[in-house]
Amino acid sequence: MRLTPQTARQLRRFRQMRRGWWSFLALAALTVLALLGELVANNRALVVRHQGRWHFPTYGAQLPGTTFGLGYSYETDYRELQRTLHAAGGADFVLMPLVPYHPNEIDVPAGAKPTRPPSAAERHYLGTDTIGRDILARLFYGFRVALVVSLSFLAGTYLIGIALGCAMGWFGGWFDLLMQRVIEVWSNLPFLLIVMIISAVLRPTVPVLVTVFIAFSWMGMTYYMRTGAYREKAREYATAAQVLGAGPGRIIFRHILPNLLSTLITFVPFTIAGAIELLTALDFLGFGIPPPTPSWGELLRQGTQNLNAPWIVSSAFGALVLILLLVSFVGEAVREAFDPKKFTHYL
Repeated sequence: MRLTPQTARQLRRFRQMRRGWWSFLALAALTVLALLGELVANNRALVVRHQGRWHFPTYGAQLPGTTFGLGYSYETDYRELQRTLHAAGGADFVLMPLVPYHPNEIDVPAGAKPTRPPSAAERHYLGTDTIGRDILARLFYGFRVALVVSLSFLAGTYLIGIALGCAMGWFGGWFDLLMQRVIEVWSNLPFLLIVMIISAVLRPTVPVLVTVFIAFSWMGMTYYMRTGAYREKAREYATAAQVLGAGPGRIIFRHILPNLLSTLITFVPFTIAGAIELLTALDFLGFGIPPPTPSWGELLRQGTQNLNAPWIVSSAFGALVLILLLVSFVGEAVREAFDPKKFTHYL
């Protein structure tokens, strides 16, 4: 779908708004890091050189300890191997990620407490939670889960909202009236109660939660698209396309939607922020993704229940505030760049 000249100008204006543009770049960089999370936080080595052979365990098969002469057949403890090769000297080495812990790995040394404060020596840079898991690793993977949920939520909400809203606006009549009544009834269903029932009956996995989120959130976008389609179908270009023989599908997707692109783009950051907040709130209440899946809401719940370990709640809260702040700055810049009242001139 080609951008209209007006949309191209709006995107150029967005790049000129430095706070929103740099927030967008920072958010994009964090997203790339989250997608490559195993290279940043993982208990598997990035590179191992042993007796002249090279191994890349991060994205490869499990390598037993006997591969490196450690005397056991289960998966290699690469932190131990790193210490062994470092003590032995020579050309062999192990390169570990910045955070050498898996988010679900429990690391409690003999005689130590599970909940330990930040320590650069132990490479627990934000400390450990109440059962000894690395907080930075769980924040990192929790951000990946939040991204998957929010982007899936965005795609599903937009798909239903655009298709149904444009159909309501274009066809109107009894179809429009019927769908409005359906939306009114559906929007009055108690969201939290249904989530509680689903959590009690089913295991609330990521696909299940995304489906529930979408099922109760598509109505708003539908109304925006309905209004836009009603407005655009009365314009001359839509009438001309009909006269030339174009069908409803072609007119909607090739002519009307490009003129509604500014509305769609404006709501993207706020939809993503809403999905992250919703997931975090449900995880905090215990109705979201079940443990041991990393979750910011679960870390917040741990932190509020263990205020004698302030690094738990401060880390989770700081990460949440940072991401929502970046998303809000992007949304603010997008709204200003696509604001027709601010950049439209009447001659």
